[in-house]
Amino acid sequence: MVRGCGSYLPERILTNADLEKMVATSDPWIVQRTGIRERHIANEHETTSVLGLKAAEAALADAGLEAGDIDLIVCATSTPDYTFPATATQIQMGLGLQGGAAFDLQAVCTGFIYGVATADKFLLSGSHRRALVIGAETFSRIIDWTDRGTCVLFGDGAGAIVLEAGEGEGTAADRGVLTTQLRSDGRYRDRLYVDGGPGSTGTTGHLRMEGRDVFKFAVGKVIDVVTEAFAEAGIGPDDLDWFVPHQANRRIIEASADKLGIPRDKVVITVDRHGNTSAASIPLALDAARKDGRIKTGDLVMLEAIGGGFTWGSALIRW
Repeated sequence: MVRGCGSYLPERILTNADLEKMVATSDPWIVQRTGIRERHIANEHETTSVLGLKAAEAALADAGLEAGDIDLIVCATSTPDYTFPATATQIQMGLGLQGGAAFDLQAVCTGFIYGVATADKFLLSGSHRRALVIGAETFSRIIDWTDRGTCVLFGDGAGAIVLEAGEGEGTAADRGVLTTQLRSDGRYRDRLYVDGGPGSTGTTGHLRMEGRDVFKFAVGKVIDVVTEAFAEAGIGPDDLDWFVPHQANRRIIEASADKLGIPRDKVVITVDRHGNTSAASIPLALDAARKDGRIKTGDLVMLEAIGGGFTWGSALIRW
């Protein structure tokens, strides 16, 4: 079950008006195409692990747990502090933990979904009891700030949940992760990728994207994994309390919800305030909806995402 949820956003806010002074763009152009109005940008001392640690601490506080209650940390990120060690181990150190397992997981914007699925399998096996699943990103470090097609989209932030093993009846009424669907297809690498890496160019590189191709691919694949989750759990869109998608683009979110038959008033949207924070976007949206009272204990919540690779997936959770 989900014991707690937390998030952290850097203090600095970069608005569309600020971007108008940096590249040839405008607030109406950005809002019409993406729904984004502002995003948060990490300062020079805020690495991915710093953001992730703050989100983890908030999730633990929400759960009423101490760091020592955690025996597994899975950090989903595409912007690690270092090539190695894993960012998760730096968060582990920041929490004062010296035991258990901590590792990073890289599935770009689908990373949090992959992280939830991975942690869930550990807990189901009985090898671990409580897991921190974190999505943390500093995408501002890999953005080409002269490319108006990408620099307007992304922001920095982190979110986390605490998952705890528990007993259930094996039905959709159980609390916790009910089903996960994970997919990938490496043939589409050139649609969304970073043009650098230690094994190729020896550089960090910058994010590159074919926006129209990503949009077309995203809506179709999202529908597939959500529909499969419905079938496996024996439920339909009317049974959902909340739909919490990856926050990449408002048009993608609304088109996906409409095709799935999910009313827009059940869709959690934070992309206007956060931009696309990749693996951090879903836990950031979850925490926002928890704090404002929308998501409550017992609610049925569908998560979905698509990211570079391509990767995509869904997770159905009874809160």
